[in-house]
Amino acid sequence: MPAASASARSRRSSTVRRGGSVKAASRPARIRWDRLGRVAMLGVMVALLYLYLSAGIRVFSTWHDARRNSALVTQLEHQNRQLLAEHVSLSRHSTVVREARQLGMDKPGEQPYVMQGLPAN
Repeated sequence: MPAASASARSRRSSTVRRGGSVKAASRPARIRWDRLGRVAMLGVMVALLYLYLSAGIRVFSTWHDARRNSALVTQLEHQNRQLLAEHVSLSRHSTVVREARQLGMDKPGEQPYVMQGLPAN
């Protein structure tokens, strides 16, 4: 056994000197499956992290847009109520007459009077 172990040791540690540099003797490249598995697992974990983060960002963005749209709808509903109330008010005959009198208009056949010299309030 000592002869076999010595030759195995010499094959493992044999080096070739060329121009002062030390290089290992050529031997067939072996695939380190444990390292390859770790790198593949790391790649899968990075991909999953990216997918989860992008989905979370989209959910947050959608929630933010929904809140902004909800506030806009509330504001528009309030404005709609105000405009409907103004429409009802302006549709009444009494409002039309009052607005016309403020503009200096008279009814047909009415005699206008101009009063001067009144005391200032």
